[in-house]
Amino acid sequence: MYDIIIIGAGPAGLTAAIYARRASKSVLVLEALSYGGQIINTPDIENYPVAAHISGFEFANKVYEQAQALGAEFVFEKAVEILDSGTEKTVVTTDNSYTCKAVIIATGSENRKLGLPEEEALVGRGVSYCATCDGAFYRNKTVAVVGGGNTALEDALYLADLAETVYLIHRRDAFRGDEATVNALKQRENVKFIYNSTVTKLNADKRLTSIEVTDKNGEVSTIELNGLFVAVGRIPENQNFAKLIKLDEAGYVSAGEDCITNVPGIYAAGDNRTKNVRQLVTAAADGAVAATEAVKYIASL
Repeated sequence: MYDIIIIGAGPAGLTAAIYARRASKSVLVLEALSYGGQIINTPDIENYPVAAHISGFEFANKVYEQAQALGAEFVFEKAVEILDSGTEKTVVTTDNSYTCKAVIIATGSENRKLGLPEEEALVGRGVSYCATCDGAFYRNKTVAVVGGGNTALEDALYLADLAETVYLIHRRDAFRGDEATVNALKQRENVKFIYNSTVTKLNADKRLTSIEVTDKNGEVSTIELNGLFVAVGRIPENQNFAKLIKLDEAGYVSAGEDCITNVPGIYAAGDNRTKNVRQLVTAAADGAVAATEAVKYIASL
């Protein structure tokens, strides 16, 4: 019987482990793959307080080592279900089951990919899924944004202040995002719109050099650029818990800034919960909040 089981060893889960151990609670962290989450793919983090420059891999190692040094236990198994028996919770994995008093779900979300060859290999070398994370690396360069929702529009607007030229590529003839943002983009001379088109090929020489775009008539054109920002949605890792935890229509856990879910003693932290800003610093903040709330809950039992 653990005090707290944390599902996911990304920045939110690791931060939760640190806070829970500092509160003298026994902690088990379950992780399906490797600790660190998606941040390990980021070559240079520039927007985290104190660390002006640090690689995602180094950041993940430091936080993992800190949590481990404080006494958090780590088991690398995939959690597939949570069973709620009131004051006792059971987390079932692919191999075992573990009991606890409180659970923090910090499974994160995965960027929806274009599904193109070399896409994964070019992450950090011209392909990005976060304009606010990586946009500064493309100052005065040529970039493209793929997508038609608010994220894509906001990414394009953000990049328009940095890049020399921003191509906005959408597979339809109208955007799904806010009209006000579309109008703001149309006022920018360095933003070029490409409608009814999809990115069908990535060209690279160690780094991304150009993309091929195919329109609805099958005509192919090549755009030379330095960076491609993919904003075609995210996939939250919550489906295994959908029978118990309330999710919104997009599959994110319905939990506010207090990280409290619809089930007492179960919390959501990080990119898998409903929120407006999904950044490293907000994931860490969620971990701290969720652990604090879990400690308060255990004290009330």
